[in-house]
Amino acid sequence: MNKELVFLRSFGIATAFGVIMLASSAFKKPGNQRFAEIDVERINIIEKDGTVKMVITNVDRFPNGKDTINNRPTNVKRKKRSGMLFFNEDGIECGGFIYDGQKKADGHSAGLSLTYDQYDGDQVMQLLTQDYKEGGQRRVTSSLVFNDRAANETQFNDHLYEELAQLRKTDPAASKKKYEGYVAKGLLGGAPRVMLGQTRGRNNGLFLNDDKGRPKAMFYVDENNEAKLEFFDDKGNVIAAFPKETK
Repeated sequence: MNKELVFLRSFGIATAFGVIMLASSAFKKPGNQRFAEIDVERINIIEKDGTVKMVITNVDRFPNGKDTINNRPTNVKRKKRSGMLFFNEDGIECGGFIYDGQKKADGHSAGLSLTYDQYDGDQVMQLLTQDYKEGGQRRVTSSLVFNDRAANETQFNDHLYEELAQLRKTDPAASKKKYEGYVAKGLLGGAPRVMLGQTRGRNNGLFLNDDKGRPKAMFYVDENNEAKLEFFDDKGNVIAAFPKETK
């Protein structure tokens, strides 16, 4: 009897162990797993050490507010949208692809943006389209934009803008002076320098700005299909044009 009990116990343990090993091996098949279709709200692409390199997400799970990624805070004021966010080897956000679009009471609002960021800063290149319709009037802009960014900016400079906004309410001159000081230190500033695309005025062409974002040169085809080349001074006045306007 004792021998039979020992045998049964040994057999039971061996059987249980075999089932566990079989179940484990079923979920550890070598090679890639294939799925015909998968529904998911968010995917985090990570390195072996856990560093997030890409986030693919729906609107609800888009990171903002108090969310953190790679032990770094995300943009508190950023609107939730569907899309992707990219992160570099240091775990810092370095660009993204977002889009949205919905009907409204008197029209619709839609947009798409693909951006690449300066290291630990904001976008230096952006592919952008915006489509608004209000009261029967539709406005569409589509462009490839290249921006200058402040040399020492970081993704945590939002508090500087908030400080300046509060100061502007009581002392606009002091706010302007402090802003200029931050620009001199390379903490704030930057401007759109090159835009290739279509404006709201339906001008299609190449638009060049100076380091303060002021228009300096435009080569475009206007809404009347006329080609124009224009140059501007610092105050926005046309100083040269081809063809010259005739009265």
